[in-house]
Amino acid sequence: MKNQTDNAVAERIKTQNAGHSLPPQRIAISSEIGTLKRLLIHSPDRGLGKVVPSKAQDWLFEDIVHLDMMRRDEYDYYVKILLYFLDPDKIKGKVADLGPHADRSFFKPDHADYFKSDNVIDIQRLLADILADESIRTRLIAAICGIERTSFRTQQQLNEYDPAELAKIMISGTLPDLTMLFAPLPNFIFTRDIGIVINDHILLNKPAKLARTREALLAQYIFFNHPLFADYQDKIIEIPDNEHAFLLPDADINRDVTRSTLEGGDVMMIAKRHLLIGVSERTTLYAAQQVMRLVFDKNLVDTVTVLKIPKKRDYMHIDTVFTQVKRNVWVLLGTLARTGDEARKRDVIHFFAPKDVSEDLKILQFIKGLEHKPIEIENLEDLLTDISKNDLGATEPVRFIYSGNNEFPFGAREQWTDSCNLLALKDGVVIGYDRNEKTAEAFREAGFEVIGAANLLDRFERGESSPETIENTFIMLPSAELSRARGGSHCMSLPLLRDDV
Repeated sequence: MKNQTDNAVAERIKTQNAGHSLPPQRIAISSEIGTLKRLLIHSPDRGLGKVVPSKAQDWLFEDIVHLDMMRRDEYDYYVKILLYFLDPDKIKGKVADLGPHADRSFFKPDHADYFKSDNVIDIQRLLADILADESIRTRLIAAICGIERTSFRTQQQLNEYDPAELAKIMISGTLPDLTMLFAPLPNFIFTRDIGIVINDHILLNKPAKLARTREALLAQYIFFNHPLFADYQDKIIEIPDNEHAFLLPDADINRDVTRSTLEGGDVMMIAKRHLLIGVSERTTLYAAQQVMRLVFDKNLVDTVTVLKIPKKRDYMHIDTVFTQVKRNVWVLLGTLARTGDEARKRDVIHFFAPKDVSEDLKILQFIKGLEHKPIEIENLEDLLTDISKNDLGATEPVRFIYSGNNEFPFGAREQWTDSCNLLALKDGVVIGYDRNEKTAEAFREAGFEVIGAANLLDRFERGESSPETIENTFIMLPSAELSRARGGSHCMSLPLLRDDV
């Protein structure tokens, strides 16, 4: 009976959304470095301009941002680079007309001149699509108004807006006249945290902070109702709560062993049969255990490696302390690595010194069928070396590029501005932030070209280079405002399709 119901739901989704611009598409992720073909993003919306100092930390921002500068001078370059690599026909020959001083209609999902790519997809566009369905619209308005505790009249008012405008309101919390109805979702630009593709399955995440509750609800409605995902309805994984959590005292509900929270920055589909899960400030051990059980039961992977990192705001997720650059190259934070251990003198001062944060790092690897006998891995470099060699078949020596070139104080400073949070467009070609100059220096020393996004786009437009021919390159995005949001290009992406490596 359940299969019949699921099939009926899938057919209803396909039928009711037949007029939408995005039909079902293939979804498959089996690495962090295979050539990127399709992803979800979200351009900074008007809600970011509503973040005020008194609420910034409650809304998980460390600072307030200059919205227009973030869009025009920074994020738009990210979109242009993504389009050149994933959907070049949308951008070739147009870069000169899409500079910071031009009209931004090309970048606005609700505008007639929007680029409308099937490969670089703004989640706001998907939300607008599903809101065209009257049933979905009614239920989602009611759900959001329930979460935000609005009046019944507000529900009626929201129902008067067209789908495109309603999508903007649901995300930004703001009406067209800029009246605020409820809090914005400034973290929605970090699409990585709402879901992760594991081979051909979609893992929906459970945010740790109240400020992201609406994000999770919107994501749930999109993945279960948009035709883009219609062929994957039986492959969406939701993380269960502790079934008796509501009976526990509040003090116990918030403990790691009972609470089920997980965000996408703590999950990496690192190889075809190997999943990494971080236990961090935002992801609990209980949730990691539940995901491990689910992916083993569904035979999605053979190996799950759990990395427990210090519960600190500046680390937040595992993708803030390391990401993959190339089959045999990784960028990582030196203080959580073993660098310098061999040279450190074990004298009396060392033994009485405060515990190093690297001692809070614990790595356990679980093999399907042998979950009761995990393998303990001593340090991060050993894990990443093993992945490069044994999971990805790297034949060249495995190399590490350290945040801030592993120089004090630049390692910690640049990790705070996302030096380790890079998105691989293909093997050896990554996007990062231009303000991390010492990390860029480390890339140069490792044999990579370091080039600004604007200069690279200019090369592409002149035909001097192309996404197909470019190799071993660190692309630098302007980042004065983006870096204030505490998330890099890895955070600002939810890959849906990569080539196998």
